[in-house]
Amino acid sequence: MRIDYHTHHVRCGHAEGHLEEYVKQGIAIGLTQLGLSDHMPLLHVDPAAYYPGMAMPMEELPRYVEECLSLKEKYNDQIDIRIGLEGDFIEGYEEKIEAIVNGYPWDYVIGSVHFLGEWDISDSRQLHGWEGKRVVDVYEQYYDAVQKAAKTGFYNYIGHIDVIKRFGHKPEEDVTALERAAIDTVKASDMAIELNASGLRMPCPEMSPSRRILEYAYQQGVPLTVGSDAHQPARLSQYLDQAVDLLKDIGFKQLATFKARQRIMMDL
Repeated sequence: MRIDYHTHHVRCGHAEGHLEEYVKQGIAIGLTQLGLSDHMPLLHVDPAAYYPGMAMPMEELPRYVEECLSLKEKYNDQIDIRIGLEGDFIEGYEEKIEAIVNGYPWDYVIGSVHFLGEWDISDSRQLHGWEGKRVVDVYEQYYDAVQKAAKTGFYNYIGHIDVIKRFGHKPEEDVTALERAAIDTVKASDMAIELNASGLRMPCPEMSPSRRILEYAYQQGVPLTVGSDAHQPARLSQYLDQAVDLLKDIGFKQLATFKARQRIMMDL
């Protein structure tokens, strides 16, 4: 059972490779299931005036879904393609997010918090956003947004739940309570979380979430899935063997997969 549920493609503006290249790469490396999960279009900022290459234009969203469906059918006998979306949670834009979530035949939707207001905390071009802020205050704002995302019911799982650490900003204060409150909310919402392996190539460098969070998730019975967050076909499934080894070491026996917005647990 080899899966990768988090991938990005040229359509989003900051990744390389077309969808079919990812499908062919997934077949070549022996994936059982491949999740296509490009970024939701920007809703709360003007794409023309914001940082370039953040997400697909709104007019591309139906074309993205159509291409995913076509590839699913074309390669049906070689790989199981699941059609997904990484759907940002942006407070105040819930109605627009819900319309996208309910408007297409997704197999799954990843709930990710990248934006605190108009600041994308995951974008290396926006590191100046940390200036003048107490790190712990940003963490509190971030984890509050994660909890709100989980409570919406829009998403199947939370992506890279501690991505706030990506560029090495870690508070001196203990944030275990913030992390656990986020996991508790995920559990109460009957959701899963993702072990995102891409953190190993970031300044942190650590998978997301940390082992500490994973161990608490395991104790609480929160399901896990895995994703490479590949932005080039060659990085498909990168570090996922290490991710699965870590999950097994903690005690996880199954991975969460998704079809038609339903969670299906599969043995590791």
